[in-house]
Amino acid sequence: MADETQATQPIDPGVRIGHAHLKVSDLERSLAFYCGVLGFDLMQRLPQMAFLSAGGYHHHLALNTWESRGGAPPPRGTTGLYHVAILYPSRAALGDALRRLRDAGIYLHDPDGNGLELYRDRPKEEWPRDPQGRLTMISEPVDLEDLLREGARGGGR
Repeated sequence: MADETQATQPIDPGVRIGHAHLKVSDLERSLAFYCGVLGFDLMQRLPQMAFLSAGGYHHHLALNTWESRGGAPPPRGTTGLYHVAILYPSRAALGDALRRLRDAGIYLHDPDGNGLELYRDRPKEEWPRDPQGRLTMISEPVDLEDLLREGARGGGR
């Protein structure tokens, strides 16, 4: 039997995940967070949903209360979304996002408990590799104060 974790025909390397659609319990509260704190643009608003964007794209995030109005976050130990990853174009823009979260007293979760990953990709040439040239995944501490200073120098729009 073939190893089911190896694709017989790999996915096209140009494929990207385009957007996330989140169930939220309070649309106004979520808009205050995603637009008011993180700075996303409201592209379209309907009674039970909203589409948010960075830079005018039709939407990067969609929020809805169809099945979740007034609901509670899923309990620990259940399946579901672990986090939404938001890719920033530069270290300065990431520092600006960190400042926004710090100023709002929020730490890597939205108001409904959805996890957030805010990150910036290093250029491919700087990715860590082992002696055989294979990509190695690492987790190193980030100098948050330095990141905040860089964001203060030009992370906003």
